[in-house]
Amino acid sequence: MAKREDLAIIRAARAGQASAQLALGQRYLFGGNGLPQSFPTALHWLDRAAQQGEAAAWILIGTHIPLEVARSATNPRDICAWYERAFDAGVIRAGLILAQLVLDSSLSFNDSAALNMFAASALRALEVAAHAGIPDAQWLLAQHAARADRITAKVASQNNENITIAAAIDAAQAGRVDRSARHSENPGEIVSTAISNNVATLAWTARAADAGIMQAQHSLAKRAWEKGEWTAFLERGLPLARAVAQQFGGELAQLHAPSESLARRLGEANLLLLHRSARALMTLGNFDASEVQQFLELAASADDKCAQLDLGLWYARMDSDGERIVVGAGSANYKKAIRWLTHAGERGLAEAWYALSRIYLKSEFSQRNLADMQRHLEHAAEMGHRAAQLERGVSAWRNRREKLTNDVQAVYWLQKAATQGCAEAQTLLAKIADRAHPMAWALSAKQQLTRELVASHPFLVARIELALLFGLSRPEALLLDLNQADSGHCLVVDIRASYARSKRRLILIETGDERQALNRIARLFEDVDCGSDGPEGNYRQRLYRFKTALPGLELTDVSTEDGERLAESVS
Repeated sequence: MAKREDLAIIRAARAGQASAQLALGQRYLFGGNGLPQSFPTALHWLDRAAQQGEAAAWILIGTHIPLEVARSATNPRDICAWYERAFDAGVIRAGLILAQLVLDSSLSFNDSAALNMFAASALRALEVAAHAGIPDAQWLLAQHAARADRITAKVASQNNENITIAAAIDAAQAGRVDRSARHSENPGEIVSTAISNNVATLAWTARAADAGIMQAQHSLAKRAWEKGEWTAFLERGLPLARAVAQQFGGELAQLHAPSESLARRLGEANLLLLHRSARALMTLGNFDASEVQQFLELAASADDKCAQLDLGLWYARMDSDGERIVVGAGSANYKKAIRWLTHAGERGLAEAWYALSRIYLKSEFSQRNLADMQRHLEHAAEMGHRAAQLERGVSAWRNRREKLTNDVQAVYWLQKAATQGCAEAQTLLAKIADRAHPMAWALSAKQQLTRELVASHPFLVARIELALLFGLSRPEALLLDLNQADSGHCLVVDIRASYARSKRRLILIETGDERQALNRIARLFEDVDCGSDGPEGNYRQRLYRFKTALPGLELTDVSTEDGERLAESVS
């Protein structure tokens, strides 16, 4: 309960006396004499006293009012002004809070002019606090320099200047934050600004990290990882990973499945750090196997799918291609490998399913099962794994005599692998499937088509266009059953039932224009019997109709090269 003396001060403060407001603010700031300590209430009265010119009020605000209380203030412009005045009076802490409020945009200003009014003072105060050795100021200044670096890089990109900022930054050794060239159109000035901003970012981040700011340590580790500097990454990241492992490692024995609770407590940054630390150690070699395994187990138990994949490969003693590697001590533990790889596969990693297929293929695995191997391989291929797609394509081609459509399946999977840059798939695909090239007879026939002929013989004209698109011979064009030939990714040309001298072949559908044209032609033949009992008749009738409609065409089927030369002459 407030004492009589306090009640008198409260009445005077409510009456508007500046000295009473200052005294009341002090009492709420430190507590005692019957009044509780309350920073929000203290800020309220000190703010009212400062508005009446009490210099001690803004000194107290800058010295004692914490950032969290200042952020909740309803008059951000006035609050920033008090911190600015306190900093000008020599309170460095006030400058740091001013910078945190302004540069972090923690307060909601009514207009940009109010924010810009404090920007210069905030940056100046932040630099003073950072040079004074305050870790929070150093980290905030590093973040500000990083934002300036991104702005400069964006300006360079918008100006379409042929300058390699990243290369210039890597070559730089010293500099400071410089915002003057933000609107510059001079490429050299943009590069200079980018260099100074980036060097300032690294310098202040390093100082903040050395002072114990966790976010700064993570930032330096992340930068080293992205640049592939494994030694530098481990220098910053390994101590952090060890601290995390020491804090949470005792929970591994109690976990029997991936835990979302552990994932939340660890946090995304620590999960990434554990996984990357394990990878960096394995990349450099000469590592403590038990430590790497602990990092992977902790991240995998927190449901990190990439760590689950690597842990499964670790237990299987193999790499992602299925090749055996020597890691740690002891032999492979396929039971644990299958457990973690299954988790990773169910989380959407095709590499995990492919690794499982390699395990079930191993002769030393007691539960070796070719059916399971094939099932996991198919799953990996369907999810886009290039090696799995290649293997499925090769297997289907080798077994093409067992099932008629195996060659179509082979082309499908080889196309998938080839689009991902698999040279072996591209080579085999070129051997087993043809690419569309115009035939000479189709080019010549197209030249003789008239409007009347197109109207009177729509099926014949469509077949000539089909031959022109996909390089069909005349018998193939006249006899092809388009309803059965279109397999989506390729055209299956098989007319042996009606034309014994022909051979079954596959023609790739590679472009969107080919797909669109084929769909258009297919709509014409939709619900039409393309066999000898259909409206077009048998081969002899179709050939007679062709010769009658195009009487001057004496060309027989010629080579593709002749067709290409004729196509060039026609164009």
